[in-house]
Amino acid sequence: MSEKPQNYPKIRIANTAKHKKSDTNPFVKNGKLYFYSPMKLPVLAKLLKVNETEIIKKLFLKGKIVTINNDLTNELIAEVCFDFDFDFELLEIEEDDDDLFNFSAIKDDPKDLVPRSPVVTIMGHVDHGKTTLIDAIRKSNITATEAGFITQAIGAYQRDVNGYKITFIDTPGHEAFTAMRSRGAKVTDIVILVVAADDGVMPQTKEAIDHARAAKVPIIVAVNKIDKVGVNPDKVKNELLAYNVISEEFGGDVIFQEISAKTGQNLEKLLDAIIATAEMLELKANPNRYAYGTVLEARLDRGEGPKATLLIENGTLTNKDFVVAGCAYGKVRRMTNEYNKMLKVAGPATPVQVIGLSEVPEASDQFMAFETEKEAKEIAEKRKQAKILSERQATGGVKLGEIHKQISDDEIIDVNVIIKADNSGSAEAVKASLEKINVKGVNLNVIRATAGTITESDVLLATASNAVIFGFNVRPTANVRDMAERSGIEIRLHRIIYALLEETEAAMKGLLKPELVEKVTGQAEVRQTWQVSRLGTIAGCRVTSGVVKNGQSCRLLRDGVIIYEGEIATMKHGQIDAKETHKGYECGMTLKNYNDIHEGDVIEGHEMVEVKTDVQ
Repeated sequence: MSEKPQNYPKIRIANTAKHKKSDTNPFVKNGKLYFYSPMKLPVLAKLLKVNETEIIKKLFLKGKIVTINNDLTNELIAEVCFDFDFDFELLEIEEDDDDLFNFSAIKDDPKDLVPRSPVVTIMGHVDHGKTTLIDAIRKSNITATEAGFITQAIGAYQRDVNGYKITFIDTPGHEAFTAMRSRGAKVTDIVILVVAADDGVMPQTKEAIDHARAAKVPIIVAVNKIDKVGVNPDKVKNELLAYNVISEEFGGDVIFQEISAKTGQNLEKLLDAIIATAEMLELKANPNRYAYGTVLEARLDRGEGPKATLLIENGTLTNKDFVVAGCAYGKVRRMTNEYNKMLKVAGPATPVQVIGLSEVPEASDQFMAFETEKEAKEIAEKRKQAKILSERQATGGVKLGEIHKQISDDEIIDVNVIIKADNSGSAEAVKASLEKINVKGVNLNVIRATAGTITESDVLLATASNAVIFGFNVRPTANVRDMAERSGIEIRLHRIIYALLEETEAAMKGLLKPELVEKVTGQAEVRQTWQVSRLGTIAGCRVTSGVVKNGQSCRLLRDGVIIYEGEIATMKHGQIDAKETHKGYECGMTLKNYNDIHEGDVIEGHEMVEVKTDVQ
């Protein structure tokens, strides 16, 4: 964007009514005093139309000494009002600066809205051609400049297609895409799912579908590498049917486009599909207001200080504006596009890089421009304090035992569930059984059901989607469990399917009773094994988390899957019997009636504790 928009800035959202100081001034209406906070004595005297000395005298006779320079407390103001027969009301100051950053609540006058460019995120399995596609679209050479030819950071680029601009975001994986949503940022309008025709659907393809679905954005499938000899693009269409990604050819609503990012074949058709989808979405923005949007990437540059890549979602940003990004603030000292060209102004759906912030914001932080540095600094400081408080009080995802509390007679709540099982058959069986549960007021939505141990990716998706994780015959590692606890994500673990179903249904009905719940005390990694004729297999272990106790109930995990459940038969420190071993220490262990222990296995100690579920 090279020219300043007409009449900019017509609307400035920085000075909203509830943040003007004049709006918090006390006033009298119909003989009643309305005030927000303590005030100076002369102000109160003027409002009540009485002499200042009279107020001082009345308070002095009550043993309360004040001067004209004192701030009167709310209690003293009320007392003075009683003395002079004035009615009064204390009003609350609506001063939640983060309301400004609730972009979904910001409403523009429809007459101020104009069509804006779509923001497109390209996702898919590693080495399926995501960045090569961006490279071809831009007719540049991004890939060759990347370490190991793998995307290392989020990039944002624009392409002009017959006068129609499209903004592309190239991510290093679905984690970055989801991390943005987990913090409230929805920056993508359309997802391009890149699937290589020679590979077909791969694990990260499935995960990309999960994340796009959770974000509720339309998907366009780009079947890549059709220039290769012997590939069958129809194979991709058929494989994606299993994930309910159905092409228009098969009666679905998903656009499939066969392309070659390497040769450029059918790229224009893919761009036309993006434009057609964007037109159906009727994307609009108001360029005549202060800008707001999302931080895509941020880093500390040795020469220039904090540097951030911003995606402007609405409004226009100038190189003279003051910006709050997360808890950082500052004046835009320089603004450039992806070609490092200096910009004076940038409009909606434009990615820009700016310098001038007080500190490095976090990727996915939301930003907003303001009129003065003072205002930006005050709001940044308040956001910093609010962030510290929210991190202390973070509750994370939905808790199974609290589902019933959210149900009302006239509203249906969505409960998102992630299922991880020891094999795909079990995952599908658990999914099908859960989806059959029918409780009024609850819509249970399985957003992922796959085989394998519970991973950090699952916790990240649960955080973004406010989901509960069910593990069936699998266990999380200590790191994953810690991550879930920090994020407030509940992980429910089961080995019997009907117990899982009964627990879920009871939670939905508000009938979940106090119960004995398993608590993991610690985990130990098997570093070495020895065979001893009279004892069997001895596992030389290092405790990696918590504490593992001799004689306690335990399980043996291999790649996150439960292989054995029983008890720890013996535990020694050298030649000495030990009662327990704490994190960071080593020990030798044997398991009761079990000898098939391998290096790399994990022995997990656990015990049962009573947990009272708060239900009504």
